[in-house]
Order: sequence, then structure tokens, then C-alpha cells
Amino acid sequence: MSGSKLSDPVSNPKPQPLAEQAQGEDAPLGLTVHSMPNPTEVVLADEKRTRSGRWKMLAVLLVCASPVIASYFTYYVIRPEGRRNHGELIDPQRTLPALEATKISGEKVPFNSLKGQWLLVSVADASCNETCQKHLYFQRQLRESLGKEKERIDWVWLATGDAPVDEKLLPALSQATVLRVNEQSLSEWLQPAAGRQLPDHLYVVDPMGNWMMRFPPGIDLSAASKAKKDLDRLLRASSFWDTPGR
Repeated sequence: MSGSKLSDPVSNPKPQPLAEQAQGEDAPLGLTVHSMPNPTEVVLADEKRTRSGRWKMLAVLLVCASPVIASYFTYYVIRPEGRRNHGELIDPQRTLPALEATKISGEKVPFNSLKGQWLLVSVADASCNETCQKHLYFQRQLRESLGKEKERIDWVWLATGDAPVDEKLLPALSQATVLRVNEQSLSEWLQPAAGRQLPDHLYVVDPMGNWMMRFPPGIDLSAASKAKKDLDRLLRASSFWDTPGR
């Protein structure tokens, strides 16, 4: 028909679906041949991955442990602001001895049960004279002045001798740890400054049981303010690894 735009069905065959083409042809299946891996190369690659994994794990551990390492280094090696300490740093430090102590109730306890907390320690005969009572007062006040950090430190009275503890003191000692110990055995651990006696000082013991500081005798409000600064510095330096409670 003249002017028709219809295509010639012979010259323009309709394309067949792929599925029909596949049915009409037996096309060969193409295969790609890969060479077998070299066993030595496999072993070396595994070792490389293992070493890389170990280094990555070590790096993660170092990152996690760095605050603890830094605080230990600061506290035990550098000892920041050491020249401005009110208390005297003890070097070498002395750890808690293997003693037996007795509570006010009469219960026997191992002396190393004190470990796990910072300790502010006084030593005095159980009769507790005026100096002893003054120390107990300032121990309590120093701990309370630390605010929320006070839960990381205990105040301890190590009572010597056979005298009974005055019952009038018991209400004031409700927050204290009071242990009766043998003075001779105790003097093998704590020591006073030259020319002084054991009850003249307040002593600081770290959570691992190391006696590490001794405050000068004659504590008063001014000295207590300086002692508080020392305690603040110690608690800050150990904040990464020390937590409240044993």
C-alpha cells in the first residue's frame, strides 16, 4: 500500500526472548581456571594478619590503660607538687604488717583488712588523752571536708595498751575504725620523726596498704588546712584507679 510505514516482517524479524534463544542453542559453558594458592604465601599472609591483629589489640589495651598508668606514674614517680607537701613523704613506703587486731567489740580481725581504702591514721593509748582526742577530732573534720571524696578515705584510731576505751568517746567514733593493736609490733611499721613519739603524728596509708605520708606533730586549724590540700592532691592523683569502698 502506497505511503505505508509498516515494516517488512522478513527484513525486521521480531527478537526472541533470551529463554527461547537458549533453548535453541547449545552454547558452551565458559569456565575460568584459577591457579592453586601457594601454601607458603598463605601461611605468611596468616602470620601477617595475626601480627596486625595483636598490635591493634595491644594499642587498644594501651589506650584503655593509659589513665591508670599515668596516675601510677604521677603518684609514685613524679609525685606532683611534692615540694609543697605539708606532710612528709615516706620513701621507701612500708606495707601493712601481718598483725592481728581487735575491734572495740572484742572481735579479732586481720590487720590487712584495712586495705582497699585511703586511711588517715592516729595512734594513741586506749585511755585517749587530750592529744589523742584532738587528733580524733581533726581526723573526722578532715574526712568530712573532702565532700563526696570522703567515701574513699577512712579515719582510723589504732589504740594501744590495755585500758578500756572511754564510753563517752563512742558516739564521736561512730564513723571511725577503731582497732586495738600491739604497740611494739605497730612500731615496726609506723615510725615517728626523730625525737618524736608515735602518737605525735597523723599518718596516711594508701589503698594498697602502704604507709606513704606522715603529718607534722601539733595539728591545729592552720595545719589541718594544709593537710587537707595534701589529701586532695593524693585523691586526685589516684582517681583513675581508686574507687570508694573495699
